[in-house]
Formats: sequence, C-alpha cells, structure tokens
Amino acid sequence: MITPTIIKKMRTDAGLTQSELAKLVKVSQAHIAKIENNKVDPRLSTVNKILNVLSTKTKRLCGHIMTEKIFTVNKEDGVKEGIRIMQVRDISQLPVVDDGNIVGVLTEWDIMNHLDDLNEKTVSQTMGEPLPQVAFSTPVESVQSLFEIYPAIIVTKKGKPAGIITKSDLIRTRTE
Repeated sequence: MITPTIIKKMRTDAGLTQSELAKLVKVSQAHIAKIENNKVDPRLSTVNKILNVLSTKTKRLCGHIMTEKIFTVNKEDGVKEGIRIMQVRDISQLPVVDDGNIVGVLTEWDIMNHLDDLNEKTVSQTMGEPLPQVAFSTPVESVQSLFEIYPAIIVTKKGKPAGIITKSDLIRTRTE
C-alpha cells in the first residue's frame, strides 16, 4: 500500500522538492504537502501521476547502499596492524588515515607486493592512492565505472566520510 510516508521518501530519494513534484504532476505544492502529511485523501489518478513521476526520477543513491562503518588504519601503523584489521573484519581494503583525513588505501594487492619485508614496513610505505570520494546524493549508476579502477569508494556527507561502497556492496544491490 502506498502511504504518505512512502510518497515523501520516494520524493526525497528522487531529489525533488514538493514544488518540483507538484509542477511535474500538475498540482499545487500545497496539495503535495497535504498528501505527504496525510491531510487529504488524493484521487487515484493523482497518486498514479505521482508514482509515475517518482518511478522515473528515483535513482539509487550512493548513500543508500554504503556501509556506514568505515574501518581504517593509521598511516604510521605497521603493515601487520593493517593485515590484522583486514583479517578480523574480513575486508580486502582499508582506508588509511592521518589526523582523521583519508590519505591512502591499503589493499590485499599492496600487501602482496611487499611480502618480503612486511615486518619493517609502515602502512604509509605500502599504501596506494586514496579511494575516490563521492557525495551521499550521487546516483549509484554514475560511479559504477570507478570500480573498474578502484576496489571501493568513500561516500561523504557534508564533506566528511560517512560510509564506504565496495564492489561487494554494488553486486549486492544488483541482486536484491
């Protein structure tokens, strides 16, 4: 059943204001507000128009599929600490931080390239370039090509890291 809450969520997921949705559906903004606040019982034809507009506008956003908890390692830590975190958390890449800022990434590939001297290496001597960062509201479709180069991407909210999307997360969204 389509509820006012569902309509509001679909509208915000689509990145539309009430005014923008109202224009597309050819009703007033006040009518959209009343529908979303359950103050009016709209006609079926109006609901169908709203759903039609929202179904074509709704895109899956990076913020909706990200994993909120980002496990990190400090750039001055030994590589063995990074390996320990990756094993305990069952992850294949680990963002590297310095003073709270992401400065690189430690991947299984980076570790494999330094197997002979892991005991002497710090994370900063082994890490790769930082993962790309995208805004919470970025459509998933627009970042898919990044996974051809990077193992993951960082999702930001108000300029701060809010989550991470891995290839596994992307695959999971396609099978849901």
